[in-house]
Amino acid sequence: MKLFHYTAAFGLCLTVFACNNPQPKNTNAVNDDKAITTNVASNNVRIDYTDTGTGDTTLLFVHGWCINKTYWEKQVAYFGKRYRVVTIDLPGFGKSGKNRKDWSTAAYGQDIKNVVAQLKLKNVILVGHSMAGDIILQGAVDAPENVLALVGVDNFKSVGIASKDSVKDKKEYEEAIGAMKKNFKAVAFDWFNKQLFYKTTPKSIRDRILNDVAHADSTIAIAALAWDSNFSESNELLRLKKKLYLINSDYVPNDTAGLVKKRIPYKLFIVHDTGHFPMIEKPEDFNRQLDNVIADIKRQ
Repeated sequence: MKLFHYTAAFGLCLTVFACNNPQPKNTNAVNDDKAITTNVASNNVRIDYTDTGTGDTTLLFVHGWCINKTYWEKQVAYFGKRYRVVTIDLPGFGKSGKNRKDWSTAAYGQDIKNVVAQLKLKNVILVGHSMAGDIILQGAVDAPENVLALVGVDNFKSVGIASKDSVKDKKEYEEAIGAMKKNFKAVAFDWFNKQLFYKTTPKSIRDRILNDVAHADSTIAIAALAWDSNFSESNELLRLKKKLYLINSDYVPNDTAGLVKKRIPYKLFIVHDTGHFPMIEKPEDFNRQLDNVIADIKRQ
């Protein structure tokens, strides 16, 4: 699913809550002196990106819902010394264009394929946070010849585990989306505060994330969460036939029983004591785990 668990994420968001969270000024602009920033076209939509470093391996970082490529700055600085590192703003978010109507996993997967092709990226390790897990999976299925491996960041937490009541889940999801359409910021803030932040998440990081959520295009953000009953993570992973790497927090349990049952090869790395954003909450620990992932990929 597009975020690590629809029903868990929306369970407390079915009623619109009053929010009093501060909204600091936007201080998350890309630092242009650290990387070349330009644009590529995908389905007639501009995709803003950074391209840093050189090497025979490329790390392509894709952000999650309502945030942007600046959330990978610590990874760019660290890995750009040894690899080619590309970060993108998904269409509809950050500095990328909004001039289309399709915000599905399939459309975003084509964006990944187009970025890889137009930038002539080779030996690509796709790194996708939150909802970008499904996006990089779709992108890899669309262009498998260019992709070495997938790295999910705090996602794919219950692949292949069927819900006990999918009808109820979908009804709750639709109610949550309805509430979000009435008061996007209030419902989204409550969701993040109760479901995605951990007790250790610093206030500065909470404020930064909520600020980006508050400034997101709500129509696009809601469309990007669309329930896609035709997309199956387990089926697509089996179709791809590549090992899945996970760098996940453990504030929400990681249930790998479905991966084991379906014989999907995977390796799980944990960043302890963070919320849903380990790459900015504990960047050094996250980078260490991604180093471990890359080492394992090179041993294959």
